[in-house]
Amino acid sequence: MNQEYFDAVTKMEEMGVNDEYVQGWQGGYLCNVKREEQRLTEAYEAGYEDGLEKNQDNFGNWTK
Repeated sequence: MNQEYFDAVTKMEEMGVNDEYVQGWQGGYLCNVKREEQRLTEAYEAGYEDGLEKNQDNFGNWTK
């Protein structure tokens, strides 16, 4: 993995970001296929979109 990815995931873990958002962000960042429809959540989809854009600005919106 690259350093940007590692640093972002570490930051999310330290901030206590919602697990669904983190998993979505990771999947989007890595350009993985989205989960199947029945397993999608609002947090996952928001994370996925942010991950696709390599956006780290919304982490605080998804803290527990």
